[in-house]
Amino acid sequence: MDRLVDGFVNVFDMAQQGLFERVVQPLLFALGLGSFIEDGYVATGWLLVGLVQLAVMVAVIAPLQRWRPVEPVRDRAAVRVDIVYTLIARLGLVRVALFFAVEPLFDALFGALRVSGWSTFHLDEVWPGVTDGAVVSLLLYLVVFDFVEYWIHRGQHRFHWWWKLHALHHSQRQMTMWSDNRNHLIDDVLHDCIIVVVAQLIGIAPGQFVAVVAITQLSENFHHANLRLWFGRIGERLWVSPRFHRLHHSIGIGHETDGPKTLGGHNFGVLLPWWDMLFRTADFRLRFDPTGIRDQVEPDARGRLRDYGRGWWSQQWLGVLRLLGRG
Repeated sequence: MDRLVDGFVNVFDMAQQGLFERVVQPLLFALGLGSFIEDGYVATGWLLVGLVQLAVMVAVIAPLQRWRPVEPVRDRAAVRVDIVYTLIARLGLVRVALFFAVEPLFDALFGALRVSGWSTFHLDEVWPGVTDGAVVSLLLYLVVFDFVEYWIHRGQHRFHWWWKLHALHHSQRQMTMWSDNRNHLIDDVLHDCIIVVVAQLIGIAPGQFVAVVAITQLSENFHHANLRLWFGRIGERLWVSPRFHRLHHSIGIGHETDGPKTLGGHNFGVLLPWWDMLFRTADFRLRFDPTGIRDQVEPDARGRLRDYGRGWWSQQWLGVLRLLGRG
């Protein structure tokens, strides 16, 4: 199995090198950005991962949606906006922005820690002879990062200020494989900052980190799909299914715990339902509910429904207003 993984890595490395030398490097020189060659090579890897993910989505997940949809697609305009979110995220545009705005701060922070004597800890070296294989090491990091993702997700639903941002993700009434990246930019920055810090703390190698992110994102595309599918009584408890996650997006169930006035919800797991089972937030009922947020469908005391926006810009702006208490 390790040889198979090494083979995939070698193929990916060759593709990254070819894309960089033929497209990215000449473009950087043409734009006068020759000093960013090393960073451009890293960005090429993320771009390649995004292109592969998009290819899998179109070739595999899209036919599954057409084969067994939960509901007919009635609001294609909303789906097109989600496609914009996905392209922005998967083609590296968000990462480029984070690189210029946030990464220098992290480089300075961790550089100062290393100068002061803090050494990098490598989680996969804790159990020599067992976790030093490529496959076992990757699985270990998948589990660890999924545990972190679970608690990030709980925080997004627990803290009112964070929910005001994360609510945008839940406001999609027409869920499809494109809905995973429907997030507010501030929410994305907070999430990615936490993940980067954890990655530095546990010493995951760059190649492994790319693999963990790629697998996680592609699985998220799958379980956001408009797909009437579940994995059976045992399978539902091993990996998050479209049914399991759709319940997380169900009106009321997905974002409330003890009624409309209490933030919370169920089925926060990103890859594994284990954490929901362990911390008693799992809901395994076999149902495929309409998705969205209660205040989109139930008027408030003044008879108003909350507007989460129709286009990318309006959704981002309304999220800022909600965060400031003005929307």
